[in-house]
Amino acid sequence: MATNNDKTPRNKKKRVKDDEGRMSLKEHLIEARNRLFKSLIALTLGTVAGFFIYDWLLELIIAPVQAAGGSVNFTAVMSPFDIMIKVALFVGILISSPVWLYQLWAFIVPGLKKNERRLSYSFVAISVPLFIGGVAMAYFVLPFALHFFISLAPENSENLININEYLPFIIRLLLAFGLAMLVPVLMVGLNMVGVLSAKVILKNWRITVFLIAVVAAMAAPGGDAITMFALAGPLFLTFAAATIFCYFNDKKRAKKQAAQDAENERLAKGDSSTIDAPSHIDEPNSQL
Repeated sequence: MATNNDKTPRNKKKRVKDDEGRMSLKEHLIEARNRLFKSLIALTLGTVAGFFIYDWLLELIIAPVQAAGGSVNFTAVMSPFDIMIKVALFVGILISSPVWLYQLWAFIVPGLKKNERRLSYSFVAISVPLFIGGVAMAYFVLPFALHFFISLAPENSENLININEYLPFIIRLLLAFGLAMLVPVLMVGLNMVGVLSAKVILKNWRITVFLIAVVAAMAAPGGDAITMFALAGPLFLTFAAATIFCYFNDKKRAKKQAAQDAENERLAKGDSSTIDAPSHIDEPNSQL
């Protein structure tokens, strides 16, 4: 009777990738499903935590309106509950950012080597502070835009802002700033693993500049020029810095590859020109 010595169950065998880490379409879909599931679990846990700081965070979001001379108004019976869910979900996105950022990176660049996995952790370690920093930067820019728009109201009028319109605008603005700050880090990360070259970035720089302007315009409330330039300015600077880094990294990689190719060619020539000398053991002993 034949016995099965394979201790690994058939239904639990890992998917085999080729040398370049490529997978079939079905395996890509399974990979995307698993990583999305992990991200949703982290998002759910972060959202639950968001309910505990809802009151404090809502006051923080409303504070710029009150400082500009306006007030936020709840116009429906279900508005407080709806706003609570949206605020908690926003907190969940922030808290779970280390998880979904890593899952996103691991899905974009699969089949990493050992040294490239360290780069993944470095990517997350840099991306999370930049994402949170972008959200914080948007919050500090927000009062300038609100003060401008509220100051346009007539002197004898009262500016009541609907919370159902104000909160989605705030969340969209904060997340747009945070996600936009991740683009340069993603560029550098893809360049480090050899996926994106500086040549490709420079070739498509017009498209990138246009997309940055579009993102800044969409995030700016009502086309506010102050908020738009406040977002576009850092993005242009970080994009330029990332492009310069990718350029010098490509030169360093090309120089290293050229040196390696020269060394391999030298070794190949040396092996072909070497003639094995006869061993002393094989030489006849003249004394015998």
